[in-house]
Amino acid sequence: MKKWKSARRPETSDRTQYHIGLRPEDITSSVLLPGDPARATLISKLWDSAKQMANKRSYVTYTGLYKKTPITATSTGIGCPATAIAIEELASIGARTLIRVGSSGAIQENISCGDLIITTGAVRYDGTSSQYVNPQYPAFANHQVILALIEAAESFGYPYHVGITCSTDSFFTGQGRPGFNNYWQSQMDNLIPDLKAAQVLNFEMECSILLTLSNLFRLRGGAVCTVFANRVTDEFAVLGETEASKTACEAVKILSEWDALSAKKNKQTWFPSLGTGQK
Repeated sequence: MKKWKSARRPETSDRTQYHIGLRPEDITSSVLLPGDPARATLISKLWDSAKQMANKRSYVTYTGLYKKTPITATSTGIGCPATAIAIEELASIGARTLIRVGSSGAIQENISCGDLIITTGAVRYDGTSSQYVNPQYPAFANHQVILALIEAAESFGYPYHVGITCSTDSFFTGQGRPGFNNYWQSQMDNLIPDLKAAQVLNFEMECSILLTLSNLFRLRGGAVCTVFANRVTDEFAVLGETEASKTACEAVKILSEWDALSAKKNKQTWFPSLGTGQK
C-alpha cells in the first residue's frame, strides 16, 4: 500500500501524484492536454518514440520524443474541474508549458468543421476558475504559445482562426443546446447571438481554467482546438483531430527552439527579431 504524505497535498515520498499517478521523472516540461484519453494515444503515435507512463481515471499519459524534442501528453477528461486537477499535479512535478488539444463548436459562420482555432483568451463561463480568482481576472494565452501554434499551423498549411474562446461547464444548456425533453430557459435565448456579436469564435469546456491557472501559477499556457460543429449553420462533422494534434506537437518543437535561442541571447523571452539575427 502506498503511503501518502498528507491530505493537504496528496503525494507519496517519491512525489507520485494522487490523481494522475505520475512522478517528476515521468513527464517533460512541455505537456499537451487533450480531453479524450484516446486522443492522447493518437498524439503519441505522431512521435518518434512514446511510452505510456500512467493510466488512472481519465488521466492517460505518454512521454516521448517528437522530432528529437521531449514531449508529454496527458488526457484531462471533460470539463474544468478534472482539468484543474491535472494542471495542479502536472505543475507540481515540473510541467511548465501546457497546451490544450481539443474539439469545439464554432459560433461564427465563416468557420468550417475541420478548421483549427488558436485561442488568445477565454470567456470564463465555468465554475472552477472562480474558485481560484475573482471573475474579473482575465484568462489569456501566453504570447509565445499563440505564435508557435500559428507558426505550426502555417507550416502544415492548415486552415486556422485566432481569437477568443468561450468555456462552459455544460455541453448542452451551457452552450445553447436544449436539454433532455427540450428543456429550455429564457437565459439561453441570446447566448449564441450575444457571444457571436462579441466576436467570440467557439465553445469548448477547458480553456478558461487552463489559461487562468497558467497565469496564476506562472506557467506558459495555450490551446488549439479543431471544429467539430458550427452552431450557427447547424453543421456537425468529426474532422481535424489529427491536424490539431500535429499542430500542437510542432508548436512544442518550435517553442523548444525559441527557448534555446532566447537563452543563447540571454533574453527572458522570445520575440520575432531574435530569429532574424537583428538582436
